[in-house]
This record gives sequence, structure tokens and C-alpha cells, in this order.
Amino acid sequence: MESDLHQVIKANDDLTREHYRFFLYQLLRALKYIHAANVYHRDLKPKNILANANCKLKICDFGLARVAFGDTPTTIFWTDYVATRWYRAPELCGSFFSKYTAAIDIWSIGCIFAEVLTGKPLFPGKNVVHQLDLMTDLLGTPSLDTISRVRNEKARRYLSSMRKKQSVPFAQKFPNADPLALKLLGRLLSFDPSKRPTAEEVCISKALADPYFKGLAKIEREPSCQPITKMEFEFECRRLTKEDVQELIFLEILEYHPQLLKDKVNGTEKTNFIYPSAVDQFRKQFACLEENGGKSGFGIPLDRKHVSLPR
Repeated sequence: MESDLHQVIKANDDLTREHYRFFLYQLLRALKYIHAANVYHRDLKPKNILANANCKLKICDFGLARVAFGDTPTTIFWTDYVATRWYRAPELCGSFFSKYTAAIDIWSIGCIFAEVLTGKPLFPGKNVVHQLDLMTDLLGTPSLDTISRVRNEKARRYLSSMRKKQSVPFAQKFPNADPLALKLLGRLLSFDPSKRPTAEEVCISKALADPYFKGLAKIEREPSCQPITKMEFEFECRRLTKEDVQELIFLEILEYHPQLLKDKVNGTEKTNFIYPSAVDQFRKQFACLEENGGKSGFGIPLDRKHVSLPR
């Protein structure tokens, strides 16, 4: 992939409505597949979407992605410190640990699509408060019921005390956009996460089957994925000691040294040590030099294939 969506938005002034439609279709289609596996990307933004000359898009950078199991107890998974602020859903504007849903990715897609339409970030907030101000300037003040579900107490108080704002019609904000695109965008950018389409809804009947995608979407050929099971991510639930981590690092190193790995598996005398330190290696090589130095002048340590010579 030659570029990313950030560069495409920045460099191309000749994007057409067909480009917009094809981009959003691909993003929702990819997100449907990811969410079907019970995976939340949690960091969707234009720079994390690769693009090529044929306008094909691919989502990348799964560094913050996590598998969401129904009984996931760890607060690490549910940290709010995910997603770049400009593309962060309103329910993430805080620092308390609590469960959120795949709707956070749907919001990010909405922000990205709006940026494709205008060439500028939709909510370029400088901090959490500014971010909420920008959201409410466009979407209006959320209902008390919606505010009650915001997890951060300070954010809830701020939204509750905010003067009443009316939403800006999307046709006014995006005057050159397709009305069907704006209707779908409004759903993606619902302040209340429960009103955003889920990945399954997007897939089956509401977004990819939306009139906006007429001629592009064929439900029967949309990609599908089986949910990832806990067995595949057993390692994430394991409580590791310092010694466990050391052993895992050592085993990873052995993957790059097939003969040593084979010796360890076979349990040869050569690999009786568990975690050889740099000092241990030096002592071993120095002892080898002492043993061979008197006979042949310069000995090659056992673990080395070649003599190192200065260049």
C-alpha cells in the first residue's frame, strides 16, 4: 500500500462523491469483519488506514486492539486511554474504568468519513473539555439520560451545566455531500453509543444495505469471521512472574538460533543453563581462549563459527 488515508485527504482535492462512498463502504465492511471476531480496534484514524492507487483501503495498526470477552474482568482492557483524541467517542472522554462497546469504533469511522468529506478533522479538540465543546456544538447538548451514562464524573457535571445547544443540520455543515451519506453519518455520530449501529447491524441490513451503497454492497458476499475464543488468548489471562517473563524472552531469542533451540529441546548438556547472562558468556569464551591459546595461538570459542577480525 503506497500511502494512507491521511495523505489522501491532505493531498487530493479532486475526490468525488464516488470516492467518498467507496471509502466508507470499505471501512464499514472491514469493521464488520473485525467486530465479528469480537475485536475492538480502539485506534481508528486516517493514519491507520492504508491506501493504494486503486483507492483500496486496509485498516492497520492493531497495537491497541483487544478481544472483548463477555466476562472480561481486567480494568486494563477497559481503560479510556485509547483512540487519538480527535476520533475518540464521547463515552471515552474520561479516565474511569468501565465497559464500553464496539460503538467506539463506529464513532471513529464517522469522524474519519466527515474528514474525508471536508478535508479537515471534525473534532480537533485540544483537551477533553474542548473536545466535548466541539461535539456538542455540532450534535447539540445530549439528553440527561445520555449524560448519565458518561462515566467520568467531571465530564457529566460539565455536560449537565452546559448551556442548551441545538444541533447543527448536517446539510448545513456538509453542504456538498450526498443526503444519503449524511443520513448514515448522523447515525454513526450519535452521541449516545446505544443509538449507533453495531457491527452486526452495519453488516446485515442497515448500513451496507443502505441506499447510499446501492450497487456496491452485496450482503451474500460480505466477509465474515468466527469469534475469537478464549483458548486463543489464554496467554493474556495468565499471571506472569518475573521468571516467567525471562523464560519467554529467552525462548523468543532461541527462535532466531535454530541449533540452540534444537539443543534445548533435546536437553543436551550444552543448554543446561537457563538464562545465560553476558558475564556467563564472556567467562565461557575466555576459558575457551585460555585452553586453546597455548596450542594453536588463537582459539575460536565453541559457540562461534568464525574468527572476528578488525576491519
